[in-house]
Amino acid sequence: MKNDLFHEIHQKARLSVKEANVLLKRYGLYSSQWSILALLKRRGPMSQTDIWQYLNVEAPTVTRTVIRLEEQGWVVRKEGRDKRERIVQLTEKSEGSLADIAEQIRAQEEFLLSGLTDEEQELLLTLLRKINADSTGKEGLDG
Repeated sequence: MKNDLFHEIHQKARLSVKEANVLLKRYGLYSSQWSILALLKRRGPMSQTDIWQYLNVEAPTVTRTVIRLEEQGWVVRKEGRDKRERIVQLTEKSEGSLADIAEQIRAQEEFLLSGLTDEEQELLLTLLRKINADSTGKEGLDG
């Protein structure tokens, strides 16, 4: 049963990413880039370290993605407290487009969740948040 559960979670996550990528293609974006843009929209300028820690992805992956976003004019990187720290912030170009993109993503997510009642969505969110919630600070499989 547990294998079925995680298989289903992975399958639904892949479906969500696939659908988002189809939608984002017209903006020249991928879901990995969108996750950084949406995070910056919600939280404001952030260091690259804060971004990769929040998103739980490897630092080099975030660095490559941020560089691509900067080359496309979505973000700018500025020097932080020291020469190694980079603060990432949205550009005016991105500010103008993000509301439209966010609305389209929200509509897509609503469609994907349309088979669930509001109560079922709340329950699913609660249950997903409980996964591994009590093991903070414990070593993982490789530790």
